[in-house]
Amino acid sequence: MLYLKRFATILALLVTSMIGAQADLDQERILLTFIPNVQFAPFYVGLQHGTFSEVGFDVELEHLQEPEVLDLVAVGQANYGIVSGEQVILARSRGRDVVYVFEWFQQYPVALVHSSELDLSNLEQLRGLKIGIPGRFGASYSGLTTLLNSAGLTESEIELNEIGFNAPEVFCLGAVDAAIVYANNEPLQIRNLTDAGECGDLEDVEVLTVASQVDLVSNGLIVNRSQLEEMPYQIARMVGAFREALRITIDNPAGAYLASLSYVDTLPSDDALITALTEAAARQQAFLADGPSRAEVAGSRRTMLEGLSRQFDGALLAQFHVLLDSIELWDADTLGYSDLVSWEAMRDILALMNLLGDDLGDLGAAFSNEFVSVSDE
Repeated sequence: MLYLKRFATILALLVTSMIGAQADLDQERILLTFIPNVQFAPFYVGLQHGTFSEVGFDVELEHLQEPEVLDLVAVGQANYGIVSGEQVILARSRGRDVVYVFEWFQQYPVALVHSSELDLSNLEQLRGLKIGIPGRFGASYSGLTTLLNSAGLTESEIELNEIGFNAPEVFCLGAVDAAIVYANNEPLQIRNLTDAGECGDLEDVEVLTVASQVDLVSNGLIVNRSQLEEMPYQIARMVGAFREALRITIDNPAGAYLASLSYVDTLPSDDALITALTEAAARQQAFLADGPSRAEVAGSRRTMLEGLSRQFDGALLAQFHVLLDSIELWDADTLGYSDLVSWEAMRDILALMNLLGDDLGDLGAAFSNEFVSVSDE
């Protein structure tokens, strides 16, 4: 629902807040999952570049388990959280009135990785294969179910092995024929192991993404219903700030990596690498000043990686490469927009998995593009 009648008022207030200096900042937590990681670079960029503070927020990031994020936002103990679309549908089926207001990941991040020697041009060829998966839970399991359903197969027609989050090691040992992974991370790890001669006789892998088969709603920003109705102006400010930070990250990944160093202790920070990234970020900023198209910016990211790859080995560049692969999942003509079709596809998969009751609920109430439109003005 777009709530068009409020657009003019919200937009005017948003512009005013960004122009005028604010003496006091609103304290806000954004709840994230997992642990500090370069994949959360847009949030670090938002803090470093001041996109949050410019619209009146003093933001603190907190990492929790996804169910905790949902519960805290649902009961109003936190105003903002990042969770997957599937978890929004599941939470709403249990009476948690959370609303998804910005689709961060425009492509579902789950994929199937397999040897390039294995022909999976027809998904029915999955039948009988040994497939590794972290476990029968979360986005990985939903992604596998989607791939099998696209092939007209069921889980009973494959040999499913629960391997935890150890796909690169298990795959390289030859214990499985293919593995369900996150497309922006583990295929790269496997390729680096292959290049180092640590993946048996494997020469290369191919990646079959869930997004290439079905458009499923993915990770995004949630609020609760009361907040949506009572504080639309605050949500508009937050969405606008995050969208700007996301755009900065997409446009200049070298700068985003450097911004992430203060928040992710495990990021490689070799002096030579930092110097090269600083120089790359400056060149990219000059390139952006000419107003390049989205396609030209995408090409510049590839050129940036090629240049760095001539100076550093794959292991040292691994996290920068993860950031670039993540950007491919985030980038879109309209950042943050989600559509009903992707929500319906996600709901249908969850229903197929028997995770929903008879009442599938009103998906129109599960998400809103109201603030995406405001932030795109």
